[in-house]
Amino acid sequence: MMDDSGNIIEKSTDLIHKSTGLWTASDYKSNPSFNSGVSGKIIISRKDKDILRRLATKVVCLSNRPIEEEKRKLWYDHNSLKPVRPLIFCDPENGWNEIITKDQIDCEGELAQRWEMVLLKEIFWGELMLDDKVIEPYFDIGYTYNEGSWGVDTIILGGEDGGAYTWEAPIKKYSDINKLHFPIIHVDYKATQKTLEVANDTFGDLLRVRKIGFWWWSLGSTYLLALLRGLETMMIDMYDNPKLIHRLMKIISEGTLEKLNFLEENGLLSIKIDRYVGSGGFGYTKELPAKGFDDSKVRTIDMWGFCESQETVGISPQMFEEFIFPYQLPILKRFGLNCYGCCDPLDQRWYIIKNIPNLRRLSVSPWSDLEKMAENLEDKYIYSMKPMPTPLAAAVLDEEFVRKKIREVLEITKGCVVEVIMKDNNTIGKNPENVINWVRIVREEINKIYS
Repeated sequence: MMDDSGNIIEKSTDLIHKSTGLWTASDYKSNPSFNSGVSGKIIISRKDKDILRRLATKVVCLSNRPIEEEKRKLWYDHNSLKPVRPLIFCDPENGWNEIITKDQIDCEGELAQRWEMVLLKEIFWGELMLDDKVIEPYFDIGYTYNEGSWGVDTIILGGEDGGAYTWEAPIKKYSDINKLHFPIIHVDYKATQKTLEVANDTFGDLLRVRKIGFWWWSLGSTYLLALLRGLETMMIDMYDNPKLIHRLMKIISEGTLEKLNFLEENGLLSIKIDRYVGSGGFGYTKELPAKGFDDSKVRTIDMWGFCESQETVGISPQMFEEFIFPYQLPILKRFGLNCYGCCDPLDQRWYIIKNIPNLRRLSVSPWSDLEKMAENLEDKYIYSMKPMPTPLAAAVLDEEFVRKKIREVLEITKGCVVEVIMKDNNTIGKNPENVINWVRIVREEINKIYS
């Protein structure tokens, strides 16, 4: 998983995480129990407060530019499937560590350093990245909470400093399933409220401080399945032990629905239409919340939903249809609009995926048949294009190569509702100019084709 600055730290299925601010895929996806609250000392010193206020003032100035309203309108139209030019979003993910290095952090307190990182990211997006991310005058605080385990421990081996890792799966035989139980969420309301108060005291007169629930990145379930049973073993099980896979997926699906019920009933959900949704893009839409909305208690039907199944790319569409999709579908039916997919190629699974209700955004990974996906999606869904991040890992970006590849895909997708999303960067070659130049090149090619 990643810490609040995007650094890789040891993985676990039962940890208390501490983080706050603008979170995207890089902050959610590594662990199913990501916690966006705060643990430890909830305090900001006078010196750190002054630093944070200077940065917050910059963010406010950026958010007041006319171009922010122009970008906001583009996202609204885009998510409504109106014909606008392709939108661009670049999240350097782990590359943020090479853009905003430790020596650039001026705050001394742990909480202040995390908040400083959030504000510095916003400033980089607004002043230098220049993609289509809207700089909003908000500062979001997550709940402080602990989400318990599923009753068993997955032992992670390796993974230090961002390296490879494996794990010891706890479900070794069918009877081990009896050890499983649904996780229990314990919310620390006192710490959550204290964090809100500190944030408001620090820069609440500059930025609107919001309490936002960050309870999951994906509800896809197969990452947890792989942790419980083992990646290779779960795929062999589909031949040799299908009953076990069906039982595990049913438990995971029911546990996920129980989690959604708990969050909904306790008023812990947030609509988040102005935030990152799925595996790319922003959720600006006038189609949410749904009819009958009461702002005192957000429902799942008022929100964007998201599933993927990257762990099952090695199985056939028929096996996906039998073992995975039936357990994702009840989850996705809960949401007002849905996203599907991340790095998993969807062209061969499209005949299954298209049955998701309220489906709006589809991830088209570099391993997809791009032309086939353009034919499938037409202008009826968002074609969330995910170019290969590899060129950004070089010390110097090969601009002609990037330009050629982007031009090819933009030609293929003419007539589709397109967004170009750069993510999954483990490194940007220790060169922040790589992401800046990537955005510039994509924008130039879009302007040529859509002029």
